[in-house]
Amino acid sequence: MRSFASVERFAAEVVSGKLRPVYVFAGDEAFLRQQCREAILQHLAPPEIRDFCLHDLDLDKTDLTEVLDRARTPSLMAPFQVFFVSGVKTLYGRGSSQEKALSAIRAYAEHPNPAALVVLIADHLSIPADARRMDMTDRERYERIRETLGAYCGMVELAHVEEEDAIRWAVDAAAARGVQLEPDAAHELVDALGGDMLAVANELEKLLLYAGDQPRLTLLDVERMVSAAKQRSHYELTDAISAHDRVRALEVLQALLATGEGEEAAIGLVFMLAKTFRQMLVVMEKKARDSRALWQVLWPGFRVPPFAADDLIRQTRRYRSPQELTRLLPPIARADLELRSNPPSKRTVLEKLVLELAGGGSGASR
Repeated sequence: MRSFASVERFAAEVVSGKLRPVYVFAGDEAFLRQQCREAILQHLAPPEIRDFCLHDLDLDKTDLTEVLDRARTPSLMAPFQVFFVSGVKTLYGRGSSQEKALSAIRAYAEHPNPAALVVLIADHLSIPADARRMDMTDRERYERIRETLGAYCGMVELAHVEEEDAIRWAVDAAAARGVQLEPDAAHELVDALGGDMLAVANELEKLLLYAGDQPRLTLLDVERMVSAAKQRSHYELTDAISAHDRVRALEVLQALLATGEGEEAAIGLVFMLAKTFRQMLVVMEKKARDSRALWQVLWPGFRVPPFAADDLIRQTRRYRSPQELTRLLPPIARADLELRSNPPSKRTVLEKLVLELAGGGSGASR
């Protein structure tokens, strides 16, 4: 499957031991990044020594010099060390600070510690399944990374998974567990979750547990078990926000947080909000007025579930201009950053965000 080719190549390098000292995971496809991480953990960081050899660092909190110094220093407790380093966006500052950071990585890559692997996570850019549809800003970010780090770091491109590949993956994953996932059931699973591979994997796991000794999963099983009701609640939240109804928006938010995942689903909820308002922006700019036009302007992996098409169009019409929608994205980005910084209360962060997004309009006073 083409969507998984980069992950398969990287996994093969991990298994063979022919690794570069530094890799860049470029793209925000969290499922594929998770697959790469699992390959590394399985072969280089076994559970019995993982506490001593695995390091998750963030350049927003840890200086790059410290990260590379730790990578250079052999561990007394483990034969090999792995460093997952997020916050790569901070490397691309202005002037001398950027050059200094990139020179430090180049110097380490040329004289590395052979008993360490450094993975730079560049998840501040999004690569669609069809690279021709990449946003101009993301394209510039990706090219900058390739030009500055590509010469001496391994590049692993984590593009969004194509719809057909996602369907095939679901069928194959179920078959590996001894369950036949019927093609129309697999299609509904992927379509209902908008191509979100992390959600597809999680819901498939629930379906397989539901199947038990049952050898087959049908379309009816997917319709019954997949959290379509939860997705509808997500669109109920954006409906309240777009109507500027703060009271209803907070009520829907509380209902979402009352699910089994609770506050732990906070980052996923913020991701959903960002994706939905970006979809609205595309719909407005492309002047899509019905579900057929919506299907044409939203590419695979960025489409909405069939039940949400009319909702998305109706909610989009409540905004007067692309600028009005664009102004909603920075608050969502700030909330995402705050949630990833482990705030005292994720619920409070979400409530503040919803109130800010729903602010204004007559509905706010209801």
